Amino acid sequence: MPTVRSGPVIGLSAQLVVLAALAATVGLSTAGWLAGAGYAALTCLALSRGLHLSGASRLGPADRVTLARAVLVGAVTALVVDSFGHPTPVGLLVALSTVALLLDAVDGQVARRTGTVSALGARFDMEVDAFLILVLSVYVAPAAGSWVLAIGAMRYVFVAASAVLPWLRGALPPRYWRKVVAAAQGVLLTVAAARVLPEPWTTVVLVTALALLVESFGRDVAWLWRRRPAPRRADPLPVPGPAGAAITALPAAPIAPPAAPVAVPLLPLGGHPPVVVPPLLPVPTPALAARSGGTVHSDWRP
Repeated sequence: MPTVRSGPVIGLSAQLVVLAALAATVGLSTAGWLAGAGYAALTCLALSRGLHLSGASRLGPADRVTLARAVLVGAVTALVVDSFGHPTPVGLLVALSTVALLLDAVDGQVARRTGTVSALGARFDMEVDAFLILVLSVYVAPAAGSWVLAIGAMRYVFVAASAVLPWLRGALPPRYWRKVVAAAQGVLLTVAAARVLPEPWTTVVLVTALALLVESFGRDVAWLWRRRPAPRRADPLPVPGPAGAAITALPAAPIAPPAAPVAVPLLPLGGHPPVVVPPLLPVPTPALAARSGGTVHSDWRP
């Protein structure tokens, strides 16, 4: 029987309490309730599975901070979905997003100071960041234009593309600029969501966020493309030998073209081995590039 981890269950319970508080204060529609509760349930299941696969029995100190961020993101998700039906308190939405972004700088420090840095914690932090950026882009898009959705969807498009193109799953070298760009997305989207700037300046802020994201992803994709594995050379085909055994046909060495217009293998006669006339053109032997394994390492892309 699988072990029940208390951390994810506590997070789910906290999320339901926060949603109930929102419903009692600012009001929350059925759609907002379903969105927030669904997000909390998926987070609970994914985190429980991550703990099981990593062999951990409980969350670390930094993971608890990230779990608190996830609860705040769930509240933002409920408010954003609720905004499609009736006006949402912008100040509350911006405040929740701001606290979630500030705590993003806390969980990493806690992990380093307590010596509890883990792959699960890094992935959990990355997923919370990515989903907050997606939700904020959905909230800003109706006023700024549907093109803003590209900011929130770019990371998920990258993940989907890596499922089809294996070379996108190569290991990327650490790059501090990637972290700066990831952090800037949440800040710039929160500024746009606050609606404190004139519309032209809000557009400039969003265009800047998208441009930074395209540059960062574009550089990583170009790096992976240049180091993608070369196509594997086909194995030599066996041909029947004079006694029924298989003899491997090897490519002929590069030599000058013979005078004959075609290359014709001469069949064996009387038990003698076959004689092969060299081909018109040498057979190239491509070099195989080293394959890069692992997964993409960055703040908010797998």
